[in-house]
Amino acid sequence: MADFQRPTLCCCRKVLTVPSKSCEGGRGMGHCHRVDIASASNFHSFKLRHFHLDLRLNFAIKEITGWQVLELVPVQPGVQTLILDTHPSLLIYGIDCKVPGTAGAPDTSLSLTYRVDPFTDYGSSLNISLPAAVIRPHRAFQITIRYTTTDGPAIWWLDAELTCGQTRPLVFTQGHSVCNRSFFPCFDTPAVKSTYSATVRVPEGVTVLMSASHSAYSKKDRVFQFSMEFPVPAYLVALVAGDLQPADIGPRSRVWAEPCVLTCAVSKLGGSVERWLGVAEGLFGPYVWGRYDIVFLPPSFPIVAMENPCLTFIISSILESHEFLLIDVIHEIAHGWFGNAVTNATWEEMWLSEGLATYAQRRITTEAYGEAFTCLETVFRLDALHRQMRLLGDNNPVSKLQVKFQPGVNPSSLMNLFTYEKGFCFVSYLSQLSGDIKRFDSFLRAYIEQFKFSSVVAQDLLEFFLGFFPELKESCVSQREGLEFERWLNGCGPPLCEPDLSAGGVLTDPVQQLCELWGSETPDSQAIATFDLTSWSTFQTVLFLDRLLDRSPLSNEVMTCLSCCYSALLDGMNAEVQIRWLQIVVRNSFYPDLPRVRSFLHKHTSRMYTVPLYEDLCSGVMKYFAVEVFYQTQARLHPNLRRTLQQILYQTSAVPTGGTSPLLPPPASAPAPTDPPAPGTIALRDVNVSA
Repeated sequence: MADFQRPTLCCCRKVLTVPSKSCEGGRGMGHCHRVDIASASNFHSFKLRHFHLDLRLNFAIKEITGWQVLELVPVQPGVQTLILDTHPSLLIYGIDCKVPGTAGAPDTSLSLTYRVDPFTDYGSSLNISLPAAVIRPHRAFQITIRYTTTDGPAIWWLDAELTCGQTRPLVFTQGHSVCNRSFFPCFDTPAVKSTYSATVRVPEGVTVLMSASHSAYSKKDRVFQFSMEFPVPAYLVALVAGDLQPADIGPRSRVWAEPCVLTCAVSKLGGSVERWLGVAEGLFGPYVWGRYDIVFLPPSFPIVAMENPCLTFIISSILESHEFLLIDVIHEIAHGWFGNAVTNATWEEMWLSEGLATYAQRRITTEAYGEAFTCLETVFRLDALHRQMRLLGDNNPVSKLQVKFQPGVNPSSLMNLFTYEKGFCFVSYLSQLSGDIKRFDSFLRAYIEQFKFSSVVAQDLLEFFLGFFPELKESCVSQREGLEFERWLNGCGPPLCEPDLSAGGVLTDPVQQLCELWGSETPDSQAIATFDLTSWSTFQTVLFLDRLLDRSPLSNEVMTCLSCCYSALLDGMNAEVQIRWLQIVVRNSFYPDLPRVRSFLHKHTSRMYTVPLYEDLCSGVMKYFAVEVFYQTQARLHPNLRRTLQQILYQTSAVPTGGTSPLLPPPASAPAPTDPPAPGTIALRDVNVSA
């Protein structure tokens, strides 16, 4: 979500020449000394063995209170300060340390001095002075931090009116990429992994879920207990609490949702998840996390889905579209191997999680649904990638796979289609080099086994690839002219090559033929009438509408014919289809269909549908209409989304010199840091988030 920074990193970026530096052990690998400038912490100085959270949720005042116990081992001599990532919204009341007794004396508790320093606009640094009695090389010690946190970037409180059932409030956390420092003090970097446990106390009638491998509940005390037995980075610790009910959909899978959503979720997913897990295991090896549960969240969830281990978070709005739901869930399943088991060591190489997960997702869909379906979905996504490329330009540095952060840049701002689709194309190229897709499956299984529960850099992946295929190393494929690995990683622009998608022609060719008919000077109505959109899949329909949108502006005559042919038909389709038609309506200022835009924005209150339409409305001649609809619907929008839309409306409104907008007052503040970055004209729905 779903999310950031960078001077040049301290390790050489050249592949194939420097010893592997994968983080956090992982088959005895050395500690990673890669710089993560998104973290203020001194995580290289300590090994985090485990941490425990003891929390109480107070819905009345929207506050989480409790303490955290960290078990740490010093790994560098002479370190006298522990530095953790934190956030201004997190208030610390005290920090204690357990000091081992000497000569048989009992352990004692010592209050520690600390200070909080500014770091960036998305976090602060917590500097804790450690007594000499604690700092013993390679000897574990514990510190306890007592704190309260309220409405920081990670924590989303929903009043009852903003939930699906509108009966009880709900809270969830979203840690990707660097938000969980506002949930608990931590080494907020993907380079550090540890186990964790949690105790959560809640009011009666509230169910708590966490991204944990084990859970227990005491009804008498209203206390939930969780433990994660496998090491995870801080951003994958997640919590949700509210009126949630379960339904089993497989031997190791369960759906959680509000009661009004549960039946629909079960009907859409029942039986499928275990099938997808089985296919994934056949390709990439055992699913190591035990359970794969899914919780459906209200439309205020700021991204589409998040791959929290054991418990995928996904927005309930996506239930409308079976094909998008299928792809999003399979993508999050793929993260169980790529992203969760093996993680990118810095946010500068997010493609190592997202590009590999996208490749794995498409291997799963190919096995489960055939090559044509997978090629269609890939064409749709690559179309979106090239659309983004046209907007940004070929030399934009965000199109690199190894993006170099500037200090203070939020890593979440780099969640773009290059991370997914350019990364996918590079992995597909590696698969092509291997000469056999099944051999490449074997390589990926070995890669997961080698680096499981560790964090890696591109160099680790590529060195292991060439070691697995020695004949490729001998032929110097990494230096093949025009397709050099270094150029893939650090070159700007589109992918150096794309996979062969001709197997999808049976599905994509009719789409292109219909687009060309509508693009002619005088569209042939009889030829157009031979295409039946009701027989098309969702991905065919959205590909058609996206390509029509690319042809805008369209003449009023063409728009009138399009509306006559398709408006009523599209009204009965899912939101992924409808929003694309409505963007065509707005960008072409086609006023007869404007009531459909109003109805859509009254019904849909999620970020992935509202932001693209408001941006289109405000970039054209329909600002006043946008303001009118905003005032009619703002009470049903999450405050963070409301601020984002206010900013869009205010920035694009005509503001008289020395005055304020005649349309609406300026927003109280800039969009809250909880907001994912605005995607421009590339809709958030075009990204298989994870964040």
